[in-house]
Amino acid sequence: MKPSELFDLSGKTAIVTGGANGIGLASSQMLAAFGANVVIADLKLEDAQRAAASIASRGGQARGLACNVTDDEDLTNLVDKTLAEFGGIHILVNNVGGGGAGKESPSQLTVAQFARVFELNVFSMWRLCQLCAPHMQQAGYGSIINMSSMASINHSPAISAYASSKAAINHMTRNLAFDYGPIIRVNAIGPGAVRTGALATVLTPEIEQRMLAHTPLQRLGEVDDIAGAVLYFAAPVSGWVSGQVLFVNGGGEQTLD
Repeated sequence: MKPSELFDLSGKTAIVTGGANGIGLASSQMLAAFGANVVIADLKLEDAQRAAASIASRGGQARGLACNVTDDEDLTNLVDKTLAEFGGIHILVNNVGGGGAGKESPSQLTVAQFARVFELNVFSMWRLCQLCAPHMQQAGYGSIINMSSMASINHSPAISAYASSKAAINHMTRNLAFDYGPIIRVNAIGPGAVRTGALATVLTPEIEQRMLAHTPLQRLGEVDDIAGAVLYFAAPVSGWVSGQVLFVNGGGEQTLD
């Protein structure tokens, strides 16, 4: 393979859920910069369209669509509209996720709330993989990238729903790699603490220093650090990589212990 082809995504179409902000936006912009057509799916249509416009202003191809990933009709429509717009699906970035990290005390969390975290973080990913896989098989190229978390391997209080859902993503990724190979590769990314809008609401200089105590690279992550890993898994350069979970965390753990 020529060096120029290692990261070339020309002619390929990517779906990025939660693609309008933070890590999702950076991933959408990164994939578009290397030639992919990008469909940005987000709960808020205005955010998705704004993100698509930002890509178009840089010469890329993108479309923003509204999508609630816990609504099966929305997922089906997302796939159908992607096919209608670009004629195929080659890359899926399952980026949407959520949970009450640090707020999931078992004395207060209900079973319904626990189940909701799994519905958002695990079930929606599995279903969108199921919907996209046949079209990747038909295209002869497929890369599925599931967003996990360092929480999937760390141990902390009041985070049992979120952390266990992310651990489930890791194992689901490894098993789906067998189901969908050899044409489709399935991998996951586990970000450490990344400078996003959500982190900014709680971050102080003191908290940051405590986080960096166990981080060899001595800085928090930036959204492009994660987007670079997304690009690696999406592109031909990782053609013999599947069933892996890549932790992008500065070499350590950004805990407050």
